[in-house]
Amino acid sequence: MPKRKHFAVVVLMAFALAMAGLAQAAPVQGYPALQGVKSMNAVIDVRGKSPGAMLGALKLVHAMYKDKAVTQTDPGRHFVVIFIGPAVKLVSTARQGFSPAEAKVLDQLAQEVKAMAADGIKLELCVFAAKVFNVKLPTILPEITQVPNGWISLIAYQQKGFALVPIY
Repeated sequence: MPKRKHFAVVVLMAFALAMAGLAQAAPVQGYPALQGVKSMNAVIDVRGKSPGAMLGALKLVHAMYKDKAVTQTDPGRHFVVIFIGPAVKLVSTARQGFSPAEAKVLDQLAQEVKAMAADGIKLELCVFAAKVFNVKLPTILPEITQVPNGWISLIAYQQKGFALVPIY
């Protein structure tokens, strides 16, 4: 190969490699923090006590799970939502102590939980907290797995590399 062609090939290859590097350096869907991220596994520690705030938080978690930036970064992502503390009262079919308006929000919350589970988000409930808050276990929404202690699950998921997202 003549020196001129060899030089042109080397320059073109260098240019192609530089462009590939620039493409990789570009933030994913506007999130610079996603650069180099291979896994989007998250455990969400939910402890809220307000039906409206909880519904908003769960909708946000669900939207985050389906966000294009997240699905492109890790199509096999895993999200786990763990209900701890007073949040256990909000994922029960029992409506004692809630106003009619709050009961309607709790019905919407139950639908959101169902949709999250259908999309692949795992949901767990701390049985210890349910006992503390006098929530009868048979009233827990059926999409939610009951675990003896939610903190143990939180620790275990973090040991497996899941990022902790607290919602208090």
